[in-house]
Amino acid sequence: MTPTSIRMQPDTEHQSIRLFENDLLERLSHVHPITPLLVWAPIAAWLFYRALAVYALDAAAVAAVAVAGMFVWTLSEYCLHRYLFHFPAKSKFGKWLVFLFHGNHHEDPKDKTRLVMPPAGAIPIMAVLYLLFGLVIPQPWIQPFCAGFIVGYLIYDYIHYSTHHFPMRNRVAKYLKHYHLKHHYSGDGGRYGVSSPLWDRVFRTDPER
Repeated sequence: MTPTSIRMQPDTEHQSIRLFENDLLERLSHVHPITPLLVWAPIAAWLFYRALAVYALDAAAVAAVAVAGMFVWTLSEYCLHRYLFHFPAKSKFGKWLVFLFHGNHHEDPKDKTRLVMPPAGAIPIMAVLYLLFGLVIPQPWIQPFCAGFIVGYLIYDYIHYSTHHFPMRNRVAKYLKHYHLKHHYSGDGGRYGVSSPLWDRVFRTDPER
């Protein structure tokens, strides 16, 4: 199956791009915006609980490590968006995978059921990242680090959802909305940061700079 063969699925509110022939897989590709919070917030809370109550780590140190985790998320967000979601695939299968993960969002950025990442896709990515972080961050400090990382991910998810569906009249929020919409509609590429333009500045992928 290729992006060119993808059909439109009838919907009472929106004509969503159908990604799978299988109805179960298709349903899993749609997600209510509250779902990431329900899935990941308890995990982050559990990791914070373990750090503070089970391992009895200093609260200030836990907060500092969590902030570091949030900061690392911003870099992970940038790298995933730039190198994975916009991977210049050559094969038919590779192009379909890129379309499956992210291309469908660029094809239909108004589909509100695909503006936050479905747990079916987020859980494997988080599991791989947890294993990678475990190679350099010892126990028990990986607990608050990953909790902060998850908080950063949730902030990203809801900023992304908001940029496509809310006016965002606050000065900072409005800037982020315009910044991300330029990624979609300007035609000059770049601007891979969603929750922050920091890494676009560092790696010079903001066309305006």
